[in-house]
Amino acid sequence: MAERLSKHHGLGNDFLVALTDRLPLDAATKAVSWCDRRRGIGADGLIFGISTAGGGTSMRLLNSDGSPAEVSGNGLRCLAHAVAIERGVPHIELDVSTPAGVRHCSVHASGELSTVVVTVDMGIVCPGPDPDTGDLVAAVGEPLSSVKRWDTGDIGNPHVVFEVDDLDAIDIASTGAAVESHFEGGVNVHFVKITGQNQLELRVWERGSGITRACGTGATAAAAIFQRWGLVGPKVRVSMQGGEAVVDLSGPTTLTGPATHIANFEMPDG
Repeated sequence: MAERLSKHHGLGNDFLVALTDRLPLDAATKAVSWCDRRRGIGADGLIFGISTAGGGTSMRLLNSDGSPAEVSGNGLRCLAHAVAIERGVPHIELDVSTPAGVRHCSVHASGELSTVVVTVDMGIVCPGPDPDTGDLVAAVGEPLSSVKRWDTGDIGNPHVVFEVDDLDAIDIASTGAAVESHFEGGVNVHFVKITGQNQLELRVWERGSGITRACGTGATAAAAIFQRWGLVGPKVRVSMQGGEAVVDLSGPTTLTGPATHIANFEMPDG
């Protein structure tokens, strides 16, 4: 039996999506194999969209290293797009159950055949985890010497956000890994610069995937933290290496951005 997958990306953060009626026992093994960029298809993560009673959908996301992730803003957009394609509709309202709670997705056509615009209800950004050392900047040392301020946030998954003036001066791979090592269970690491009124630029180190071109939950956490600092208003444009998303903090926190269908695959089972 072949397993059908579709590949999508949200601002360059790419996912394989399997729409199914169950989570396979070897889900982590499949994630490592299929997400490998040399020996597999290649992706930042593997999403299982599991059908539930009453026509609902449950999302289970595995990072490219096989570890589970609670939720992903870009992943939710990609999953919602895959469901819309399967149902043959250009617009859809979809409630997705995740380990972080239910997230509502609104899918709309963009005018481009392979791309839709999706708004996701992201939930509330709560205080995040504390590092296992009292002074994180001192513990990491010189790589964080240019940090102006930092804080943590949790939106169903954990984040640490650093404000800097020069993103190019940060070695994202080594510094992201060093920061993450100080959080039990790992953390998503973001370096953020103010580029204009209510505009942020963000670089990402993701737990379980390393450097990615975008992070929807990270963009949301960064916007909320920068608003808490009084540096941005309730509607924030967040630019990442893969493109731009909009975070709206004025009511229920939402994230709006594109999702693009890349290709379909059939993978042998076993």
